[in-house]
Amino acid sequence: MNRRTLLSSSAALAAAVITGPLASAAVARPRQEEPVRFRLPAPNGPYPLGTVALHLADTARPDPWAPSRPRRELMVSIWYPARGGPARPTAPWMPPAAADRYLGLLGLPPGRVRLGGTHGHGGAPVGGPPGPLPVVLYSPGADASRSFGTGIVEELASHGFVVVTVDHTYDAAAVAFPGGRVETNPLGGVSDYAKALAVRTADIRFVLDRLAVLRSGGHPGVCRTPLPAGLRGALDLRRVGMLGHSLGGATTAATMLADGRITAGASLDGGAAGPVVDAGLDRPFLVVDTPGKGGMENNPALRAFWSRLRGWRLHLTVRGAAHQSFGDDVLILPLIAPLLGRSAPDLEEDVGTIPGHRAQAFQRAYPRAFFDLHLRDRGRLLDGPSADFPEVDHAR
Repeated sequence: MNRRTLLSSSAALAAAVITGPLASAAVARPRQEEPVRFRLPAPNGPYPLGTVALHLADTARPDPWAPSRPRRELMVSIWYPARGGPARPTAPWMPPAAADRYLGLLGLPPGRVRLGGTHGHGGAPVGGPPGPLPVVLYSPGADASRSFGTGIVEELASHGFVVVTVDHTYDAAAVAFPGGRVETNPLGGVSDYAKALAVRTADIRFVLDRLAVLRSGGHPGVCRTPLPAGLRGALDLRRVGMLGHSLGGATTAATMLADGRITAGASLDGGAAGPVVDAGLDRPFLVVDTPGKGGMENNPALRAFWSRLRGWRLHLTVRGAAHQSFGDDVLILPLIAPLLGRSAPDLEEDVGTIPGHRAQAFQRAYPRAFFDLHLRDRGRLLDGPSADFPEVDHAR
């Protein structure tokens, strides 16, 4: 969870918000005629995708980051296998209002970077395999956005999972609410990680509560956004997993200790903090890390947590990877690094030496294998080392 580089502990772009030199470098560079464009490659699963964004409000909890707000507000996106999707437009990778604010904070002029769209068709009816379907929650890194895990999320949904991504407001880089309001995090980003972990844990538990409302026939949101046909019946809340990157990984472990509704959890280069370090967990948990200073060997709290895992456990180390190799950053950052004045060594520190397509292959294969195994009882990729992934080391 610590900032190991200028771009650590969050999405790779996000740290430029908190580092004046990067923002200044971006402003100083001349604007080129052609914008830098980013679009995720299509997922590999057999099902087209649908998605819907929902505005949630916890009326029982004042916002711990903004005392003037009497209720904690979140934005979430639900991703799912769909039918009849092509007739509907695809959702943007990041909501336009949030993207504009975010890129502006980076010092990039309007239109210089175009983040493109996803493969999720807004509001498309639920399709895919017969339901109800297993549910996976996604929590991003500190100072990041739910958008930065879209590649992993789309892959899971295209294989028949329902995935719920969460923006932790005032912790996330930029969150767009209905009506045009955009909330960002404080200048300097998240610094009180213990507080952030507690807030995030409460956020995820609240989201689970609202999913139960949705499953029982109610509307979980504030604005009564139209719900996709078939969504209520698609949720199997007896099979719930959770996945997170960086602080989102620590949030996964902490929330599993606090809430038994989560069956299995996976952490992508995240740490461990709080009571779960000493208590451990009795349910399946996957720890993914990077070699050297980013690994478990240099993180005493993570080692202690690992030693107290009493259920199924697996530790994967991805050789050549760095902290930002476990999300869409691994594809985005090489595109925009020149605009932010990032040198080749800087970029290597952020995303490692692993080729982007190999990092993406890991993201697509291993989280799905983990949730297939523990939410569907199928799959063999995690049995041991794979010739298809020679860069991945296994430890039990």
